[in-house]
Amino acid sequence: MSDAPVVTRFAPSPTGFLHIGGARTALFNWLYARGRGGKFLLRIEDTDRERSTPEATAAILKGLDWLGLDYDGEAISQFDRADRHAAVAHQLLAEGKAYKCFSTQEEIAAFREAARAEGKSTLFRSPWRDADPATHPDAPFVVRIKAPQDGATVIADQVQGDVTIRNDQLDDMILLRSDGTPVYMLAVVVDDHDMGVTHVIRGDDHLNNAARQMMIYGAMGWDVPVWAHIPLIHGPDGKKLSKRHGALGVEEYQAMGYPAPGMRNYLARLGWSHGDDEFFTDEQAQAWFDFNGIGKSPARFDFKKLENLSGQHIAVMDDAALLQEVTGYLQARGDTPLSPEQNDGLLKAMSVLKQGSRTYGQLLDKAWFILGSRPFAPDEKAAKALDTVSLGILKQLTPQLQNASWSREVLETVVSDVAEANDLKLGKLAQPLRAALAGRMVSPSVFDMMLILGREETLARIADTQG
Repeated sequence: MSDAPVVTRFAPSPTGFLHIGGARTALFNWLYARGRGGKFLLRIEDTDRERSTPEATAAILKGLDWLGLDYDGEAISQFDRADRHAAVAHQLLAEGKAYKCFSTQEEIAAFREAARAEGKSTLFRSPWRDADPATHPDAPFVVRIKAPQDGATVIADQVQGDVTIRNDQLDDMILLRSDGTPVYMLAVVVDDHDMGVTHVIRGDDHLNNAARQMMIYGAMGWDVPVWAHIPLIHGPDGKKLSKRHGALGVEEYQAMGYPAPGMRNYLARLGWSHGDDEFFTDEQAQAWFDFNGIGKSPARFDFKKLENLSGQHIAVMDDAALLQEVTGYLQARGDTPLSPEQNDGLLKAMSVLKQGSRTYGQLLDKAWFILGSRPFAPDEKAAKALDTVSLGILKQLTPQLQNASWSREVLETVVSDVAEANDLKLGKLAQPLRAALAGRMVSPSVFDMMLILGREETLARIADTQG
């Protein structure tokens, strides 16, 4: 098995959006497989027909797509494979490794009550385990697996270490319900085996399931996959991540303006580390990712760290790719798309806009000077900066700019000279100039704006303020 190519899987239940914990589980599986030239598969665990919805499946697929987690082949529906799951239960029945149990709910409840009264284990022991088939009544039954009754099951976990569970703590798990439908535990094992999954990387809330699932692997004589149960994600307050901590669905993070590469980087660092590396690329993450870097205790979600990493990824992104990402962001928010002219202007200004922007929203806020149109109505703060004295100084600046050669060095000198002549610091003149050029106080530096806008547009905007 160790020579087999790595096959991992992500197996969400489509009962809601792709939440952040699920996204990280998918990412860890993707990184592990991609870094080893293996396969990353997707299975939709849609056996709960009441709670599973096509909309939720679509949201999961959309979330994975935005995160850039590509999977191999088609997504598999667990529900579509119910006949195969049942066939495995019938095979175990035929081989004497499972049995028909005719005990009713009332009998099971009575058994537990009596055991409780006697201070014994309430784990149900079916009287039908070794019964002669000739004594079987014509009544509804479930199919139970024959669990090992002595010894212990050791889950050799790559994150938690060896976890030992005494077999007398395991009951004869139901494989088929009385209506003949397979249970989730059976479906998972059969699917993982049939899909060739070599490594099961999932949340540690599934750790106890592993011992019960190993009974099925053992009974079928199948290879047990490598287990890696990862700690859950907690909110900043140390409690399990939930709605009260803010955004939960991956699509909400897209609409909040976080770049997908920043999100991948942040989620990889949430519970896994590679030395002191904080910022890294997908290629580095795939090359480095291994189980020994995963911590045992829950990771805490931290929006400040996410913003910081997002800003670093925006700063190094290719300008044209960034423009496409911004387009996707506006779409995710349901905002009006940019016009071809606005796109051209944004691309021209991108190298300046991306510096210091931690989200696409911040980047677009700074881009207003290129996205808006003349005359720029100043917002409240900008209007304050355009008082009578400042407007007078901008008037003095105009002829100097008309004659200056349009380079950063010259522009800085011209503006500094006018500020000095009025006994002002450069910043005091930069404020009204910013207000004139952008109509607001959030923008790139005035010199960056002047260079991007050019002489004619810069002078026109200053002239607009003169009334």
